[in-house]
Amino acid sequence: MSGDGARAWRFAGALCGLVVALDQAAKALVEANLVPGERVDVLGPLALTLVHNRGVAFGLASGGGSALIALTVVALVFVGLLFARAPTRPGMWVAVGLLAGGALGNLADRVRVDAVTDYVDFLSWPPFNLADTAIVAGVALLAWSYLRKGDS
Repeated sequence: MSGDGARAWRFAGALCGLVVALDQAAKALVEANLVPGERVDVLGPLALTLVHNRGVAFGLASGGGSALIALTVVALVFVGLLFARAPTRPGMWVAVGLLAGGALGNLADRVRVDAVTDYVDFLSWPPFNLADTAIVAGVALLAWSYLRKGDS
């Protein structure tokens, strides 16, 4: 692996670790200070509401348990393979670091308590968390990385 490729893997790993750490710290803080269903207004349309989501996005596939864990592992392997093919592609290390960190943050919840801790309550959107935000940003950056004109 080239020096740039190894550097991209280190950066992606560091970002992944940072996302997992921040996600788990935020969830622990919310769990320690709110009871399920409690809503705390923060600023304007932003509030905190503790919810335990046993499904995937918006509670779909609730009760999936080990199937959701397996799906997460398969998705992480797929993202890792994409990254291995082009670690120096512009934006890839950030996209992969965010995606993997978010997936691992939510996976940690599923393994530990069989549910993902959600708490960001914004307008009429279902509650979500920092890991979900990292996953969405990572997918957007991954798509951008592959859709850029002139890149291979």
